[in-house]
Amino acid sequence: MKKNNTRPSTSDRLDPQRKHLNPMNIPTSTNSPIGARKRRNLSKSDSTLRNIALALASSALTGLSGCVATPDSSSPYSPQTEAARDPLKAQALTLEAADLMSKLDLDLDIDHQARIAQAERLLREALAADLYHGPAHNNLGAVYLKQQKLYEAAGEFEWARKLMPGHPDPRMNLAFTLERAGRTDEAISTYRTALEVYPGHIPTYQALTRLQLRKNKPNEQTRPMLQAVALQGETQPWREWAQKMLAVRGHAIP
Repeated sequence: MKKNNTRPSTSDRLDPQRKHLNPMNIPTSTNSPIGARKRRNLSKSDSTLRNIALALASSALTGLSGCVATPDSSSPYSPQTEAARDPLKAQALTLEAADLMSKLDLDLDIDHQARIAQAERLLREALAADLYHGPAHNNLGAVYLKQQKLYEAAGEFEWARKLMPGHPDPRMNLAFTLERAGRTDEAISTYRTALEVYPGHIPTYQALTRLQLRKNKPNEQTRPMLQAVALQGETQPWREWAQKMLAVRGHAIP
């Protein structure tokens, strides 16, 4: 796989002083987040973030065996030969980390930072076993976001996006990272790329319309997306939010 070096990566755009990561070809998550948690509060900073679904972890590897990119000298990862890859170990470690992360919002008595650190360790081990395991990159990006490491998160989502080109979640997660970094226009554009690979993706509708309305940047697509969320939103709070926006701000939406 050849990389296009004509423009800086998202990571560089987040922090132009950092060395170029040049992340490789990678894919990511599904409609069911690992550790799918109820979005009790739509203002919660990570309510949009999605981890790769457990069921996808094995199927995501299909067709990737011959797709091994070669990192350049500035990549945070060392090159890995086909013979050195262990996809089954990477999958098992990714699932173990996913299970840990899924319990973060369910158990208020646990040491969250310790659990996040443990998940990061497991995902690093997964990538040591198979550098081209897309779900591990996506979920490591989610860990980095929880740690407020936007630059590192963007790099992992870039990997996941390229390794899993047919999945919307890495693209949506990358867009959310850009949103957190204050890159509104880039975030909106990246959310739209998630819809290019998965038209009608409700989680992306939710995230994109919320950002458009927060920043007063609605367009002709905002209303139909809001209408879809009002009917099919992932949770009741999302559906109620969309219904409220249509009622209160509908006159200002093209």
